[in-house]
Amino acid sequence: MNDWTAPSRIALDGSSLTLRDIVRLARPEEARPPVAAVLDPAAARAAEASVGLRDRLMAERRPIYGVTTGFGDSVTNQISPERAAQLQHNLIRYHLNGVGPNAPADVVRATLLIRANCLALGNSGIRPLVVDRLLAHLNADILPLVPERGSLGASGDLVPLCYVAATLLGDGDAQVGKHVLPVAEAQREAGIEPVALEAKEGLALINGTSFTTAFAVLAAHDAAGIATAAEIVTAFVSEALLGNASHFAEFLHRAKPHPGQVASAAQLRRLLAGSRLSTTYEEIIAEAGSLEGRDFRELEVRIQDHYSVRCAPQVIGVLRDTLSWVEPWLTTEVNASTDNPLFSVDEERPHHGGNFYAGHVGQAMDSLKTATANIADLLDRQLALIIDPKFSGGLPANLVPPELSAEAGLHHGFKGMQIAASAVTAEALKTALPATVFSRSTEAHNQDKVSMATTAARDARTVNELTGQVAAIALLAAAQALDLRGLDRAAPRTRAVHALIRAHAPYADRDRRMDQDIAAVARLISDGSLARAAGTADEREPHAAAS
Repeated sequence: MNDWTAPSRIALDGSSLTLRDIVRLARPEEARPPVAAVLDPAAARAAEASVGLRDRLMAERRPIYGVTTGFGDSVTNQISPERAAQLQHNLIRYHLNGVGPNAPADVVRATLLIRANCLALGNSGIRPLVVDRLLAHLNADILPLVPERGSLGASGDLVPLCYVAATLLGDGDAQVGKHVLPVAEAQREAGIEPVALEAKEGLALINGTSFTTAFAVLAAHDAAGIATAAEIVTAFVSEALLGNASHFAEFLHRAKPHPGQVASAAQLRRLLAGSRLSTTYEEIIAEAGSLEGRDFRELEVRIQDHYSVRCAPQVIGVLRDTLSWVEPWLTTEVNASTDNPLFSVDEERPHHGGNFYAGHVGQAMDSLKTATANIADLLDRQLALIIDPKFSGGLPANLVPPELSAEAGLHHGFKGMQIAASAVTAEALKTALPATVFSRSTEAHNQDKVSMATTAARDARTVNELTGQVAAIALLAAAQALDLRGLDRAAPRTRAVHALIRAHAPYADRDRRMDQDIAAVARLISDGSLARAAGTADEREPHAAAS
C-alpha cells in the first residue's frame, strides 16, 4: 500500500503499529494525506482496567515498585498511597538533566507515538486521559525539546522521556512549527489542558524504550534508502568503468542465495539493462580473440572487475538481510509494554521485571550501523577507481574534462571530492564501533547492566547520514564519468537518475566548489527521489515481515 491510499487516522491498540506508520507520522512532509493518531476504544478500556487494579493494590498498602516505593536503589523506601502522586512529579523533576543537541523533530514525533502505543496495551496502570494528551501534543505538533544525551537504554529512556512527561505537565519549552514557545503557551493556543499525574503515571511515561526505538525505526527506514542508493551508484560506476555486468548474473547469485544478495544483484541487472557501456564476459572474450598457438599473452581488458564492483551485491546484500531481521525486532519493540511494573488484570497482581531493557534495539542498531558503514567503504573504493587513471579504463585523471587541455595543470576535478569522501568514510567506520559492549554500572549498582541502546541508535542515525554523503559524492563523480564516456550509451535507468542529478548539480566543466552539490544529492537520496528516478522506490519500503 502506498502513501496515497493510506488511512489518515491510525488507531493505537498497542499491538498493530507498523514501522511505515511511524515514519509517516514522524515525517509529515512525506505523508499523503496527513496522518493523525488516536487511542483505540478497546485500548482505553484495557488501560482503565489496569488503573482499577493499580488502585485496588494501593488500597491494600502493599509495596509496589515506583508506585508506593522509591525508585531504583530507593526501592526499600515505602510511602503511603496518599503521597504516591507527588512521588511521580518528583520523578520527572530529578531526571531533567539531559545534555547535548536537541533531538530532531522526526525523532520526537516518533517518540510520542511509540510511547503512546506502548501504553495502549493497557498493562501500565496509566489513565487513557494521559495517553490521549500525549497524542494531542503529537497531533498538534507541539514537540518537547528533548536533549539527545543522557539515556543508558535501561532503565528505559528515563532522561529524555522526562522531557516528554514534563511537557504534559505544562513545563518547559516546545518546538511549534519554526518557533520555540513555553509549553503552557503552546497548550493554551491548542486548547490542551496540562495533566496532573496520578500514581505510577510518571513512571509509565518515562520507564520505556520509546526514545531509543524512535531513532532506531527512522534509522532502519533510512538505511533501506542507503541500500538502494548503493545499487544505483554501483550501476553508474560499472558503466563508467566499462565493467563486466556478468558479475550480477542470476545463476551466480542463486548459487549463494542469501536473499539480500539475490535482491541486490537483481536490482543491478535492472539498472544496467540496455546499457551499451557495460559489457559481458562473452563480449570480452570475443573481443580478446584466442591465443592462436601462443603460450602467453597479456589481455588488454580484465575479465573480472575489482572487488568493490564485482562483490557489490555481496556487500549491499548484508545490509538488506540485516534489515530483514532488524525490522521485525523493531516492530515487536514498538508493540510492547516496556515499563515496570506491569499490571496483570487477569491475575490481579503486579509484575516486577525489566522490559525497559533495550537490548534487542541496541543489538539491532549496532549490527545495522556496521552493515551501513560497510556501504560507505564500498562506495569510497568505487570512487577511487573512477578517478584514478591507473584503474579507470581511459577516463581522465580526477575526471577533469578533456576540453580543459588548454589549461593543463590548472584544474584538479574530483581530487578534493575523493579526499572528502575518504574522510567521511573513516568517520562512518569509526562510528560503527559497537556501543552495546560499553555497559555501565550506575545508580548504586542497581542499574548494574544497561543496554547502551540509545547510543547505538543515535550512532546508526549518524552512520546513515555519513554514508549518504559518501554516496552523494560517488554519484556526482560517476555522473561526471558518464558524461565523459558518452551518456547516450548509458542504460535508460541510469540516464534517468543522471538527469535528476543534473537538475540539481551541473557538469563540472572546471574547478568549482561542490559542497552544495553534495548536500543537494544527499537530499535526493534521503527523500527517496533518487530511488523513484531509478524506478526502485519500492525498495525503500519496510520488508513484508515488518509491515
